[in-house]
Amino acid sequence: MIRNQVTGRHVIRTALPAEAAAVAGLHARARATYYPDGVPQDGTDWLAGWRAEIERPDGHVLCTVQEGRIVAIASFRTARDAPADTVKLFQFHVDPDHWRTGLGAALHAACVEQWLADGKRYASLDVHVDNERAQAFYARQGWVPDPENPPADGDHHLFLRYAVSGE
Repeated sequence: MIRNQVTGRHVIRTALPAEAAAVAGLHARARATYYPDGVPQDGTDWLAGWRAEIERPDGHVLCTVQEGRIVAIASFRTARDAPADTVKLFQFHVDPDHWRTGLGAALHAACVEQWLADGKRYASLDVHVDNERAQAFYARQGWVPDPENPPADGDHHLFLRYAVSGE
């Protein structure tokens, strides 16, 4: 497990349960950027959701801390319906005030390091079709459309795959 990976002016480490509110706030700010009509209000309690995610024994939530503030987060685990050698990246967000600073690439590299340590061969994710910035970021990191999971008509997400060991 990654513990306090210091890179330049920031630290990448496992998020703590007491940081759930900060993580949920960053998540909300990042999501708001790709919903043209505002983030859908579906009744989800994101604070409770992030608290549970951080405390999951079978998952990881990494955060990037800069000057005492969480500025990027990544949440991943083996999904119930996925092969054991595949990890699912559920959430990956960089605070919009820190886009294009290299924090996302550094956090992604830390995720890959953890996936390799966990013996994962592949990673999967889904990204909102309107989130072109994230799609471009993932493409730069080496993610490709998942050939086993093409989007269905009317689907609001694209499904991507990543070869963890660079296969």
